[in-house]
Formats: sequence, C-alpha cells, structure tokens
Amino acid sequence: MTTLANIEINAAYPFAMEKRVANAIAMRRRSTNVEDAEKPFYVVDLEPVVSRFLAWKTSLPCVEPHYAVKCNPNPVLLKTLSALGAGFDCASSDEMDRVMSMGVSADRIIFANPCKMAAQITHARQLGVMRMTFDNEDELLKVAQYFPEAELVLRIATDDSHSQCRFSTKFGAAMEDVPSILETAARLNLNVVGVSYHVGSGCGDPRSHAAAATDALAVFHIAKQYGFSMSLLDIGGGFLGEDNPSPSVVDIAVNLLPVLAQFPPGTRFIAEPGRYFATACHTLVANIQSRRVVKDRQGHITNCLYYINDGVYGGFNCIFFDHKHPLPRTMLLSDLEDRAIVPSTVFGPTCDSLDCVCKDVPMPLLGIGDWLFFTDMGAYTTAATTHFNGFDGAVDYVYMYGDIIIAPSLLETVDSVSLALAQLVPATVSTASHSDDVEIISAPDSPVLGMEEEC
Repeated sequence: MTTLANIEINAAYPFAMEKRVANAIAMRRRSTNVEDAEKPFYVVDLEPVVSRFLAWKTSLPCVEPHYAVKCNPNPVLLKTLSALGAGFDCASSDEMDRVMSMGVSADRIIFANPCKMAAQITHARQLGVMRMTFDNEDELLKVAQYFPEAELVLRIATDDSHSQCRFSTKFGAAMEDVPSILETAARLNLNVVGVSYHVGSGCGDPRSHAAAATDALAVFHIAKQYGFSMSLLDIGGGFLGEDNPSPSVVDIAVNLLPVLAQFPPGTRFIAEPGRYFATACHTLVANIQSRRVVKDRQGHITNCLYYINDGVYGGFNCIFFDHKHPLPRTMLLSDLEDRAIVPSTVFGPTCDSLDCVCKDVPMPLLGIGDWLFFTDMGAYTTAATTHFNGFDGAVDYVYMYGDIIIAPSLLETVDSVSLALAQLVPATVSTASHSDDVEIISAPDSPVLGMEEEC
C-alpha cells in the first residue's frame, strides 16, 4: 500500500490551508533533494472543483458547463472535470488536442473562438469538433471554404461594463448586424444552430447574464426569418471562483433561469466557466530566497524587502493580465507572536524592477528560507507563465483532496482520477471502485451528483 498522507502536522494550526501547505512542504522535503525542496510549487486541491461542480448542477441544472481550457490547462484539473462529466471550451488546435488526448469526445467540445485561423478550422474538421463560434461575415466565408458542415454559433456583443476583463471590445456581433450576418449564412448554405455571448470575465453584476440572454432570445426569433431553427444557447463565462463570491452562481441563476425558460422547448444550454472552477483549487507556495531590511537612523526597521522564487513572469502574471492583487500569507511559526510587524514588499526573482508581487503589506519579520503562500491562484496564472531571465516559477504540483495528499500515479488518466474521486467522494463517479493507493486522514463529507435536470 502506498502511503500518501501520513505526515505529522502541528495540531495548533487554526486554519486548514496552513495545515495543507505545511503538509505539502514536509512531503516535498522528504521526497525530493534539498534544492528541489525549496522550489516554488502549487498545492492543487480538487475538493473545491468537485464542490463547485455540485453547486453548479444544483443552481443551473439545465446548463452544461464547458470548462474554458485557457483559464488553466492543468492536466489533472482537466481530467477531474472530465471525470465529473463537464464539457470543454477550446479556442485553439492545441487545446482541442489536449482535451481529446484524454479521451474526451468531440461532441463535448465547443471551438469557442469567433476569429479562427483557417488551419485550425481544418483541424477541427479533422477531429470532428462540429460546434464553433463566429461573429462576422468574413468568418462565414472562411468556414464555407474549410468546414461547410460545421454547426455555427453566432456570438453577440454584451454589456460587459461590470466585468474584470471586457471581451465585447474584441468579439461579438452588434444586434443591428445580426440580420445581415444571418442572411449571409443562409446564402452560403451554412448551418447556424445557436447563439453565444460572454458577459466578460469576472462579472460583478448577475443581471448582465439575464440581459444578454434576452438579446440571445431575440436572435433566436430573428433567425427564423432566414430559415434557421436554433437549438443551442452558450451563455459563456463570467462566473467568479473565490469562496463566497458576489455574485454567486445562485445569484446568477435567480436572474438567468426565468429568461432561459422562455427559449424554445428542447433548447440546449451550455456555459464556459473558467475561473469558477480554477481559482480556489490552486495555492502558490514560494520560498524567501533573499531579504533586505531597511532601517532608519535610530536603527528601527521601517521596511523589509523579500525576494521570492516566483514572480510576475511566473504565476503572478495575473497581476498584469487579470487585475489580481495577491496577498501573502505566512506559515504559523512557534515565535510568530514575538516577531515585529513591519511594512513589507515582496519581489519576484528576476532583475526587472516591475517584478513586484505586493508592496507595503504588514507582515511579521521573516527570514531567508521561510515560506509564503498565496491562495486563489488557479485562474489565469500557470497558463501565461514564461521563462524570462531563466526563471521558471512554480512548475511542480502537490495534489490533494482536502487534507488528503494524492499520489501523481493515481491522476494519470481520466479513469484513474475517477477511481480516486470515487473513494474520496463516494458515488461521485459511477465507474468508481475501491483503490488501495489512497490513505484517508479524515474522510470528507460525501455529496452525491444528481441526474440531469430540466430548467
């Protein structure tokens, strides 16, 4: 039997995440060499992925989540979502290949890139990925040439003024352009099967979804004038992923479901949540490599500069690309109460002065070799990591389900992930069987996934 989680941790730790990070650090120190043990890494907790999937199926039972691969293409995250039954939103040949290599069928994928390269349209045709989005007449001409039998989904613009990242400046047909676009599609004898929209990534107003769906319903009616009987609505993304978000998926459902009920019977509803699943499951753990203490003339510490082994060219690229403001959390040390609290600035490892994670954050005085960790680091972090200045950032992972560490060997395929989840969350996956490779420290509650429901 492989022992996966048998590490002593301080029972005085008051917070679950500190326990898990300490557990992961101890395991890495035991299983890797000294140099590798000090490298940055991610703790990936699959429990919030499962719990969010269950919450989704409860709140929006008639909407099939298609995970936005661009948000975080971590293979274990993809396999977990596949095991749970999610579909996938892919925007490139690479993403389609990545998902299908896990055994995901083409009918669980939407090629959700309104402006595609011709070679990638051809690739989708070769893979049998039929559904793809578009938002203009030139794209229709391209599809007519390379994939005339595709099932096309017209993306419309939305009011995304309440979102962190606004997309309608780049994608989405204006409502006044819809008739001419559909007329062109009819003339080219193409098959337009539905509508998509995206209220923007990290949307803060639940009413935005209802407003966009109302516009989409109008497009359904307009489409009939051009011979199209639409049967698919893709409500896009914009669902927040932190714990206790506002708006929550429940808030969105309250506003959205009454509009979805107005669509023709038999309409299929899908969505493209990314950060909703990815945000909370990743915690970035970094080691303090260097330190500079700044003192005034009287010798009092006025500031402390820390240099950690990941930065804005690694996982913290989200500071620039996703408007994120990550804050460090410290491990609980035995003498923590005796340490002075000083304004602290945390820099990444590169020689670029822009490589700054946070400034003037009150922190206990720490030393070289101490650890910091940053929660909610799963969305739009690893996907844009670079090798600038020769630094890789965090490329190692410790996988957990709550307090349980899971061996990488159990996470190699969708089937093996299904087996692991079956023991961790009984009845989650119907194909599950007992595995002797998982040692449970404390068994979590075991929610059961329900059957598909109608809105």
